[in-house]
Amino acid sequence: MKHIYIDGSQGEGGGQILRSSLALSLVTGKPFTIENIRAHRQRPGLMRQHLTSLEAAAVVGRCHTENARLGATKLTFEPAGIRGGEHLFAVSTAGSAVLVLQTVLPALMLAKEPSRLVVRGGTHNPMAPPFDFLDRVYLPLVERLGPAIKAALDYPGFSSAGEFHIEITPVKKLPNLELTERGKILEQKGTILLAQLPEHIAEREKNTLLQKTGWPEESIRIEEVKNSTGAGNVVMLETNSENVTELFTGFGEIGVKAEKVARRASDQYRNYLSADVPVGPHLADQLMLPLGIAAWQGSGTSLFRTHHLTQHSQTHIGILQQFLEIEIQTENVNDRQVDVYLR
Repeated sequence: MKHIYIDGSQGEGGGQILRSSLALSLVTGKPFTIENIRAHRQRPGLMRQHLTSLEAAAVVGRCHTENARLGATKLTFEPAGIRGGEHLFAVSTAGSAVLVLQTVLPALMLAKEPSRLVVRGGTHNPMAPPFDFLDRVYLPLVERLGPAIKAALDYPGFSSAGEFHIEITPVKKLPNLELTERGKILEQKGTILLAQLPEHIAEREKNTLLQKTGWPEESIRIEEVKNSTGAGNVVMLETNSENVTELFTGFGEIGVKAEKVARRASDQYRNYLSADVPVGPHLADQLMLPLGIAAWQGSGTSLFRTHHLTQHSQTHIGILQQFLEIEIQTENVNDRQVDVYLR
């Protein structure tokens, strides 16, 4: 089996290089060595969230890992098969539980038996997709590729750990997917989550959103989170269209005005609508992995349209090509739209 060597400092040099390498190693069975893990970050090496992703991949991949410790900048991973069943994976901090799941999900979608996972960690924290994005945007698209997946939030985690559980019924092979048209917009709505913080924060965010979007007041709701283990605030704008659902977020931060948090979400949303594409930049990055696996399995060409490729996505393409040896081609439709082919 070919051994892959990964330079963790390539491209944006973040944790996604490790997570995607783990996911692809599990699916393909190819071992890999990675050096310079998170080399471009202020604190290089494995953080708690990345260590949990590694430990989860080791359990699913039936393998032993060496140098699995906080701060490690090099490791070798050699999978020995995929193990479904019941698993508990826990980040002991507010590090993203969603990103831990996405590390092992591709393999469990192709396992021989169903899986049920409980994942603990941050469910709504900056620099990662919130649980709502996973549940309403990403997983419905993954289900079009065959697996049946049900996810439920047990309790949210903002500045501390939350928990969700997920059930996965796998398939043997993923088909291709074509997604070039958003279709008619069926619903637009906003949700403001507020946990253990003053109510005026959410009211100011709602007023800003109403001004920016022009939506009727009833389309934006404030949800006071009662069962959170810590304080938090998230603004989410969602559009449900005929062919896809998208969701854009702004996260409350200490020292950042509520109005600015709301504007962050509304600016992303307006950019998405004006580009007239089905796939936003964050979804594009995440969609590449299952579609790349489908191409590697011989399911033909997948195609989706987005409005620009982030540095994250450009780095991701390089990792996919190293493991899967597939062709990934980008083609500018115009100055606002890009088609991505995986074959």
